[in-house]
Formats: sequence, structure tokens, C-alpha cells
Amino acid sequence: MDSRAAPAPRALVVDDERELAVLIADYLRRDGFDVETVFDGPAAVRAARKLTPDLVVLDLGLPGLDGVEVCRQIRAFSDCYIMMVTARSDEVDTLLGLEVGADDYITKPFSPREVAARARAMLRRPRDDSRTAGGGAAILHFGALKLDVGAREATVNGASVDLTKTEFDLLSALASRPRQVFTRRALIAAVWGEGWVGDEHLVDVHLLHIRRKLGDDASTQRYVRTSRGVGYRMGEG
Repeated sequence: MDSRAAPAPRALVVDDERELAVLIADYLRRDGFDVETVFDGPAAVRAARKLTPDLVVLDLGLPGLDGVEVCRQIRAFSDCYIMMVTARSDEVDTLLGLEVGADDYITKPFSPREVAARARAMLRRPRDDSRTAGGGAAILHFGALKLDVGAREATVNGASVDLTKTEFDLLSALASRPRQVFTRRALIAAVWGEGWVGDEHLVDVHLLHIRRKLGDDASTQRYVRTSRGVGYRMGEG
């Protein structure tokens, strides 16, 4: 039996408040992460290319490049988890961060322990164990949309759809029970975990981006349908 331990997950913490960055890094190290810290936007992009992190904790208000632009650039070469950190309650900033592919966000002030808990929850998400009853990887069809759950690939009319990890997880959760209406809380439990605490409208933002990428929208609702006052379910395509 191979007794070698699995490599520690890698985290990159980016915040120009150095004391806060070091504190977050300390909590992540206690949870078994291998952590690097940087303090400005350009350094964050360089470090993400060099380190290939599993998780980036990324402050929105950075010198050099702001967090939104850093997130956009990292998304061009990495599908790591990105948690945006903002000192602003302005929801527009949060939506901008998610628009470029952030998976989660947290607003200052917060407990570094909460950051570590959310990081653990994200890295615990199952990636390739959704199976059909026959034991093969599930391939699900909704009109022109095909989801290959095992390969974590989505296509529309044969063309690949570039979904982030979180977007794929949300779509896969809906597709797992296509006739069921999922509340926001049920989707959060399925994707972020039962212990996640935050604004449940995070789900709405991600599903808006999914619809755009699928060529769907709120009026046609071919793939993701809204059940008013309840939640979301899959459409037939």
C-alpha cells in the first residue's frame, strides 16, 4: 500500500493589509494548506502562474491591479477556487467580482477562521464521483445541452461551454434531479456545503452567468428555469 501522504493543497492569499494577509495565511496553514502571501495585484498574477494554487483568497481593493482584474487574468489560465474579499458593502463590487469567475466572496470585517472554514468546504466538493446506477459516468441531455458529469464538461450543440468549477457544480446539482425545484439554500448546501454562511443571492448571480454562457436568458429559460418565490430547476432545453 502506498503510504505517501497526498500533497498539501496550495493557497495564495492576496491583500495589501499585510497583517490581515499573514493572519489568514496562519489559519490556512493550521488547516494543512501550503500558503504564500503577496500584497499587490501584479504580484498576485505572477504568483498564481508560478504556484498553480488550489485556492486564491483575493482582496478587491489592491494596488497595481484591482481584485476584479486580477481575478479576470487568473481565470485566463487557472480554474482554481477564488474567494473575493471586499471591504465595501456595495453589492456592485461583489457582482463584478463574480462576473469574472470568483467562486465565493466575504465582506470585511470577518473572522479568519471563517475564511479557513469556507476554504475547507470548497476543497471538499466532490469533483468526479457523480455516477449513473450502472456505474458509468453520468451523461445528461437537456435539448442541445449535454453535461458529461464525470469529465466535468458542458456542451451546447456540440460547442464547449467554459464554466467555472462552481458554475459546473451548480448546473450539475440542478441536473441531478431535473424535475425538482431547488431552493437557494438547497443549492448552497449541495455546492458550498451545509455550514456556509453568507448572502444566498450568490446563487442568483452564478445562475445568471450560467444562463449567459449557455445562450439562455430569463425570458426563454430553456435550461435553467425560475420557479417564482421558490427557487430553480432544470428545463428540457
